[in-house]
Amino acid sequence: MASRMDRAQAVVAIGELFREHGYHGTSYGQITAATGLGKGSLYNHFPNGKEDMTRAVLAHVHGWFEDNVFGVLASKTDPMEAVDQMFVQVDDYFRSGRRLCLLGAFSLYDVRTAFDAEIVSYFSRWVETLAGCLKRGGLSAKESKVQAMACMVDIQGGLLMAHAFDDAAIFTSSLARSAKTLRAAMGDRVPA
Repeated sequence: MASRMDRAQAVVAIGELFREHGYHGTSYGQITAATGLGKGSLYNHFPNGKEDMTRAVLAHVHGWFEDNVFGVLASKTDPMEAVDQMFVQVDDYFRSGRRLCLLGAFSLYDVRTAFDAEIVSYFSRWVETLAGCLKRGGLSAKESKVQAMACMVDIQGGLLMAHAFDDAAIFTSSLARSAKTLRAAMGDRVPA
């Protein structure tokens, strides 16, 4: 049994269980074993059970991306530098393709309807901030949106295929191709 975790640590551990076993496949026994928290402590931290746990996990993931990806894309002056940093952070977060995107996985499960707002918010924020960065890089509003959505398809599709084929190189190759595409799209259009 794991040593007893505080709520923040438990949220991270529960998120990893959801990644590994899915929402419905994760049992309270697995959660108590991973967190060191008994059912009473879990309900103290998460009064509505797995639903509260899931909302906390999704908020944690969204917060990490806000700090490390979305915020960088929105605030960095140099759009190419921001895009490059996004790819570094994404590769790190998804452990070079060995870690599934929890929100992507949830969007495929029957739990989607319960957490639709969180899932849509996460992906919309990513597409919007990336498109804004690409627009600062000289692309038209329409092209920025198209390129941002294509990048999301590369990232999420790369993760899914890497997991399906148990080959993380699929993800790293997809990231590299997407980075090259975005850099070429901005090319000489980056304002001086």
